[in-house]
Amino acid sequence: MSEAKKLYIKTYGCQMNVYDSERMAEALGGQGYVETQSPDDADMILLNTCHIREKAAEKVYSELGRYKGLKAAKPDLKIGVAGCVAQAEGEEIMRRQPMVDLVVGPQSYHRLPELEAKARSGEKALDTDFPEEDKFEVLKNRPKAKRGPTAFLTVQEGCDKFCAFCVVPYTRGAEVSRPADRILTEARDLVERGVREITLLGQNVNAYHGAGEGGDWSLARLIWALNDIDGLERIRFTTSHPNDMTDDLIEAHGTCPKLMPYLHLPVQSGSDRILKRMNRQHTADSYLKIIEKLRDARPDLLLSGDFIVGFPEETEEDFQDTLDIIRASNYGYAYSFKYSTRPGTPAAERDQLPEDVKDDRLQRVQALITQQQKAAQDAMVGKEVGVLFEKPGRLPGQMVGKSDHLHAVHVQGEGIQTGDLRRVRIVDSGRNSLAGALVA
Repeated sequence: MSEAKKLYIKTYGCQMNVYDSERMAEALGGQGYVETQSPDDADMILLNTCHIREKAAEKVYSELGRYKGLKAAKPDLKIGVAGCVAQAEGEEIMRRQPMVDLVVGPQSYHRLPELEAKARSGEKALDTDFPEEDKFEVLKNRPKAKRGPTAFLTVQEGCDKFCAFCVVPYTRGAEVSRPADRILTEARDLVERGVREITLLGQNVNAYHGAGEGGDWSLARLIWALNDIDGLERIRFTTSHPNDMTDDLIEAHGTCPKLMPYLHLPVQSGSDRILKRMNRQHTADSYLKIIEKLRDARPDLLLSGDFIVGFPEETEEDFQDTLDIIRASNYGYAYSFKYSTRPGTPAAERDQLPEDVKDDRLQRVQALITQQQKAAQDAMVGKEVGVLFEKPGRLPGQMVGKSDHLHAVHVQGEGIQTGDLRRVRIVDSGRNSLAGALVA
């Protein structure tokens, strides 16, 4: 029996890339690869890239530079670049970094076995097409190994929104939803392998409209079908767009037992003028009305959001509107970023704000968000929550998991196993986590 080849995957960016990396490993598993945690002993290194953050491509080239010595010492080592940077700059990657053997976009990774074989034969392998075949269907047979208690499950890809700052429509393509029966089959398979919580993924996950019995299904209908799967205890979804937050999905937050009281709903700015320039197609008021409906349906809902500060033409008044919407929304979590240009997007061609202005606004928005996050976390002390335990903590006898509201919770207790879902009373609030005690 020939010795297994070793595959090292480094994943950048969002949860969808984490899911994609799992599937890439499965695709190459059929070619005799097993994963390794170190690039030093790998026979193939695969970088699964993200194009959302600033200077994404340059970070990839920098990472590739670290592997020059490995490539020189091991000429048979194959190096590949996957994901959104690969989609955006495929041929340029090959030109700038000749040691790269394989480049594959996020819609073509089901073709990795063929691309790997081509690379092994000494040819350069490049595939950044948007193929007609369903990559999920090609890769539908996952190995039956046990899984941890949580898993991601992609249900929708691509984006038709064309926000002025975003490259996703160009790197991931148009919105496409997977058929409902295939998602339910994959979910049941994950549960059989030990998964108790599934997070549904999509660039605009609540735009889901997959084919199902009786016609296209909404995300709410899909969630209700998942709710009926025995052994699946928790359902989450991310990332949502305000324009796709339908009444049936809002209602599900209040009535579906397994849908957790947490929602990531990015708004990006509190200024209607900037929202229009961003092509977000909603207003600050319409966003706040959605939140009001959600909290009427689920009063304990923990809200998360995204903010971009320093967008082209943003004034101090516009920025104050953003601070106002943060105060009105009262986030439990939120993520904020300085605007940075993405070549090929409309906003990249506009007059840019000075970096010191962006830095100042970012510090101010993060200070407010940090204050809200601490208040939301401190408010959990004394409450009883469900905690799904995922791994041992740093201290002997300690286990760590996530609460219903996605807070990290650590508990000292005998007999807690990975995958246990237990009732916990929160006794203390730390900087980034909560301390709890098991409820007898």
